[in-house]
Amino acid sequence: MSSPRRQDVRNIAIIAHVDHGKTTLVDALLKYTGAFKVKADAAQEQVLDSNDLERERGITILAKNTSIKFEGTTINIVDTPGNADFGSEVERILKMVDGALLVVDAVEGPMPQTRFVLRKALALGLHPIVVINKMDRPHIRPQEALNKIFDLFIDLGATDPQMDFAVIYAAGKAGWSSHDVSTLGADMKPLCKTILKSVPGPMVDLDKPLQMLVTMLDYSSYIGKIGIGRIQNGTIAKSETVALIKAEDAKVVPGKITMLQMYDGLQRVDVASAKAGDIVALAGLES
Repeated sequence: MSSPRRQDVRNIAIIAHVDHGKTTLVDALLKYTGAFKVKADAAQEQVLDSNDLERERGITILAKNTSIKFEGTTINIVDTPGNADFGSEVERILKMVDGALLVVDAVEGPMPQTRFVLRKALALGLHPIVVINKMDRPHIRPQEALNKIFDLFIDLGATDPQMDFAVIYAAGKAGWSSHDVSTLGADMKPLCKTILKSVPGPMVDLDKPLQMLVTMLDYSSYIGKIGIGRIQNGTIAKSETVALIKAEDAKVVPGKITMLQMYDGLQRVDVASAKAGDIVALAGLES
């Protein structure tokens, strides 16, 4: 039996060079979909760069997740480190998703950090959506930026289907997106619609035993180690007994799920169960 795709979930990575507006673009998506109110959360602008060092240096080191709801679909957005020093983390993160947003500054065009992560994404068969961002700045050169992106895709060995990418023009700070380079958008709807259309839902088999790839670790002083990743097959429930298979020696370690959470906007919320295709955080596997 072929594994069907879930239509109520999209998992995407976001790829961008430093200062190309990745964080403000995500803020705009969160505001548009009601994940946070502009006034109440004004102090928490640039939500993806929540790590103190990242705010200071303007780079994303630790990948973080956020989630928005649009037209009955959950869109999980996974941040990627841009620095080549985090190559192994980038590869793990990209295995959680089925598509990517490539965010490029309308003035500067694609930059070296973009190249490194995009190469990994293309090699894994992902089909990026290109977002030409900061369209509200003076001296923009969107067509020149787009031409450079085409050249970059060719240089990185993109396939013909990958070359046929969707393009969205946006101004994250102003909170709009548009399909047309000469038209100012009203909101983030064109980008959200493009994500639903261009990114496939996750391929899953709910009847198989539980399989989940843990790609990130977090820690809580209350519950200990937290594993974050995407469920590949099957289902999971809180208080369920599971088996951790260690990568280095395939040793099987039993455990019990003491906490199960999913992403909702900027926060993780407790859930009773989750299924293949969902990105979850869980505790109970101390080792």
